[in-house]
Amino acid sequence: MGDPVPTVKFLGLTFNIANDISILLTCLIVFMFVFLLSRHLALKPKGGQNVLEWLIEFTNGIVKGSIKGNDASHFGLYAFTLFLFIFVANQLGLFLHIQVGQYTYVKSPTADPIVTLTLSFMTVALAHAAGVQKKGLKGYLKDYTSPFLVFLPINIFEQFTDFLTLGLRLFGNIFAGEMLLSKVATLATDGGSWFSYVYSFPIEFLWQGFSVFIGSVQAFVFVTLTSVYISQKVSPEE
Repeated sequence: MGDPVPTVKFLGLTFNIANDISILLTCLIVFMFVFLLSRHLALKPKGGQNVLEWLIEFTNGIVKGSIKGNDASHFGLYAFTLFLFIFVANQLGLFLHIQVGQYTYVKSPTADPIVTLTLSFMTVALAHAAGVQKKGLKGYLKDYTSPFLVFLPINIFEQFTDFLTLGLRLFGNIFAGEMLLSKVATLATDGGSWFSYVYSFPIEFLWQGFSVFIGSVQAFVFVTLTSVYISQKVSPEE
């Protein structure tokens, strides 16, 4: 979607080079961020360690707000990693958009539905696996017939809607933001006069700042809903 991207076929599979590069770059940024902030750990945290511990407490707070008891501690690392990855991925295309010729090589990975639906699938799969581990297969399957057997098809359909809405919500917000930024940039370059740059620059500047805010909120929302979905599978029926 959006700008054309280079692809390559290998063993019958088609790989999106822009997604591959952007995801690897996002992972590298997240790794370097955590590595640099955790190089000099001390009992009395200061500087970068304060930032890292605040982020860990922030994501742990999200998890504990939905998942009760000792189960929350099992998903803290996943929530922390997921939040950092989505946050960086959402912002990447706003500050680093590399296009060579007609092809885009670096953009926000989360501006592609394949990436966001993959993240959604990971979360839903983890939630179901945690439910089976916590309640056993019999107890897990029993939830689908609760409170009555007639609710079975509705409960099954709900799993598909959770999967789709979690991924497509993130994609829609990030894709729309990048699309509008590109349209504003095109408006400036196609205007044919210096005046087009004058009125386009503040619009793009303001929208880019708003997109940073939206990207941050969407990372928070994704992790929050992840915690809710996991909680629904591991928490006992009341």
